[in-house]
Amino acid sequence: MERHFEQELEALKEQLLLMGGRSETIIKKSIAALDRRDKRLAEEIFQDDNAIDRLEIDIEERCLRLLALQQPLARDLRFITAALKISNDLERVGDHAVNIAGSAMRLADTPMLKPLVDIPRMAAIATGMLRESLDAFVRRDSDTARGLCKRDDEVDNLNRQIYRELLSFMIEDPSTTTRALELILVARNLERVADLATNVAEEVVFIAEARIIKHHAEEIAAAKEARRPDDEDFGRT
Repeated sequence: MERHFEQELEALKEQLLLMGGRSETIIKKSIAALDRRDKRLAEEIFQDDNAIDRLEIDIEERCLRLLALQQPLARDLRFITAALKISNDLERVGDHAVNIAGSAMRLADTPMLKPLVDIPRMAAIATGMLRESLDAFVRRDSDTARGLCKRDDEVDNLNRQIYRELLSFMIEDPSTTTRALELILVARNLERVADLATNVAEEVVFIAEARIIKHHAEEIAAAKEARRPDDEDFGRT
C-alpha cells in the first residue's frame, strides 16, 4: 500500500512537470506569434490551452483520489494540497497565453508600432521563473523558491517601463492608441505569469517548511509576535 502511494505521488509530480513545461512553451509561442505577426501560430495556442485544461482536470482528480483514499499526513498532505493550487496556477498561465495570442491576432495586420525588445525580455524572465519554480518544487528547495519570489520585482519594473513608453507613444500620436493598448495588455499578462510563478514558489516553501509566506504572512506574524506583551506584563496598566 505504501509503495503504491509513493508511485501515485511520483505520477502526480510528473503530471505537474508536464503541465508546467506546456505552460512555459505556450507563453513562448504566444510571444513568437506576436513578434512574427503570425496568425496561424496564434491560432494554435487555443488548442494548446485546451490540452493544459485537460491536464488540470486529470491532476485535480488524482489529488482528490489520493486525499480520499490515502488520508495523507504532514508533508505528503501539504504536497497534494499544494499540487492542487499549482495546477490551477499553471492553467491560468495558459489563459494568459491565450490573451496574448488574441493581441497577436489583432495586431497581425497593422503596422509595427516599435521593435519588440522589452516584451520578449519580460517573457523570458517570467517563463524562466516558472521553470525554476517547478525545478524547486521537484527538489523541494525552499531557498531557491524564496529567491524567486524576489525576482518578481524585476518583472513589475519592466511592466511599468513598458507602460510609460507606450503611454508616450499615445500622447505624441493618438493614432497609435489601439496598438499601444494591445502591447500594454500583453505586458500585463506577462506580469501576471510572473505572479503565478511566484505563487508556485510560495507553495514550494509551504511544502518544504510548512510555512505560509504569501501576502507577507511571515512579516505579519513577526510583527504580531513583537507586539505581544510578555506574560509577566500582561494585564498591567
